[in-house]
Amino acid sequence: MEDMFTQLIGQFGYVGVWFLIFFENVFPPIPSELILPLSGFFTTTTSLTLPGVIIAATIGSVTGAYILYGVGRILSRERLMTFFGTRPMRLLGFKPDDIASAVDWFDRKGQATVLICRCVPIVRSLISIPAGTAKMSVVKFSLFTLVGSAVWNSILCSLGAAAGSAWETVTAQAEWVSDVVKYVIIAIIAVAVVFWVVKRILPALRERHEQE
Repeated sequence: MEDMFTQLIGQFGYVGVWFLIFFENVFPPIPSELILPLSGFFTTTTSLTLPGVIIAATIGSVTGAYILYGVGRILSRERLMTFFGTRPMRLLGFKPDDIASAVDWFDRKGQATVLICRCVPIVRSLISIPAGTAKMSVVKFSLFTLVGSAVWNSILCSLGAAAGSAWETVTAQAEWVSDVVKYVIIAIIAVAVVFWVVKRILPALRERHEQE
């Protein structure tokens, strides 16, 4: 993967940086922790400049985020409420009101997470989906995504440029942070699943059994 990224940036320059970050935002498993320090390193060995690389990466972040934002718009509140109101979802403890409450919360208090999460590995791309579902203003979404992405991109590109030929040490440290975030997310999901089973699924199954 590293060789492919190197060839793309080496051959296409800023366009290569834009494309890789755009793709990374659409498919989060692709590591920006590798792309950005590598892009910064290229500013020390080619005609690419650090501001130019940061701008290209930030444009890639914003344009890529629009794709998942659009997915969120397609997965509207109404469609999700209909889906979670189906019998299989009710048996799993879900209620249409859960979706309405979650979307309303995001609309009232959660929009700032778009800005904050742009600097958090893993969720930095996925946060665009709930923003779309909540029909967050495109202007506000664009602004928050632009600012948050610019901060993230500036830090990793600058560290890669400062490290020079040792840019891979920056990637290693960033990936370590990313791994910690992954474990935290997994732990939170595990706790949430257990809570959901105890509080929602088991009571729903008991209720169904009593009705029969």
